[in-house]
Amino acid sequence: MAGVYISYPFCTQKCTFCNFASDVHSWDIRERYETALLDELSGHQWLWQPETVYFGGGTPSLMPPDFLRKLMAAIPGGCLREVTLECAPGTLSRDSIRDWLACGVDRVSLGVQSFVTEELRQTGRRHTAATVEADLQLLRESGLLNVNIDLIAGLPGQTQKSWGQSLDWIERFAPPHVSVYIFEIDEESRLGNEIILGGERYGANRVPDDGLVAELYERAVARLNNFGIERYEISNFARTGWESLHNLKYWKLEPYAGFGLDAHSFDGAHRWSNPDRLDAYVGERQIECTASDRGEEHFFVGLRLMEGIEPTADEWTRFEQPIQKWVRAGMLQKDDSRLRLSPRAVLISNEIFQDFL
Repeated sequence: MAGVYISYPFCTQKCTFCNFASDVHSWDIRERYETALLDELSGHQWLWQPETVYFGGGTPSLMPPDFLRKLMAAIPGGCLREVTLECAPGTLSRDSIRDWLACGVDRVSLGVQSFVTEELRQTGRRHTAATVEADLQLLRESGLLNVNIDLIAGLPGQTQKSWGQSLDWIERFAPPHVSVYIFEIDEESRLGNEIILGGERYGANRVPDDGLVAELYERAVARLNNFGIERYEISNFARTGWESLHNLKYWKLEPYAGFGLDAHSFDGAHRWSNPDRLDAYVGERQIECTASDRGEEHFFVGLRLMEGIEPTADEWTRFEQPIQKWVRAGMLQKDDSRLRLSPRAVLISNEIFQDFL
């Protein structure tokens, strides 16, 4: 399954923990970016028919509907099975949803992060639980039912009680898909810099320790499972049949083409990326390309899936030492031809993956 990723790196505000290639810019800069993005997409030589499209950011729900239509018109549409648009709560309206549907969008990912107002304000987010409830009502009334809700475990000030409140909202809304990300501190973000300086802004002195974050994540796994939302990838949970078709291709090493700021592409043999600076992207764009080691990536990426992977005969031989090491430690489970993470290995998965590089 081949896919397309399109970056729209503009937001109404910059979150304190964010170090993505996104920011708040003037409409003049946005127009220059939109021109460059459309030129890149229109000039692409399609070697395959895409089946999924994913608009990420930034906040793609801020994208003018006419521009969204132009982007979709530049993508071969004969085989599309899923078109996802990332949205910030509070940026939806009945008219915007109608426009998205007309353009072919059939899946929305809401960057909720938390349903607790205090936690949201410390990150710079402006929405509330009521905002999310109103957005979901609009989506359902419009017939757009394929919705993901993002949560983050480990936000500054987060406690077992407040995390439980967010999970209560998930139970109430019953979305078909939920993503639960473990909070990572980026030293180049405002929050990360504040932590380095030993300050208190943005809740820098209230970041939960690793032990609590692990407990929050495991609690989410258990509760979501009780709701019928099962983990199929380390950070992704879905009701049966509602898994993200686009994201699955990343973990199954299927090809995708990325367009826009800091967008990455993969053709099965090589990876390349666009510049992560806006001036470089809209100017003389230089693309960085590297060869892909299929064996390493099969383990590093594929083991993120709860179903695991089927190593080839060559891979069983090449990676015999790390496989045996982690099987003996009870962190990898071998089932005939398949290899998968054990349930208790998920939280140390990065350490395991490193042994295959």
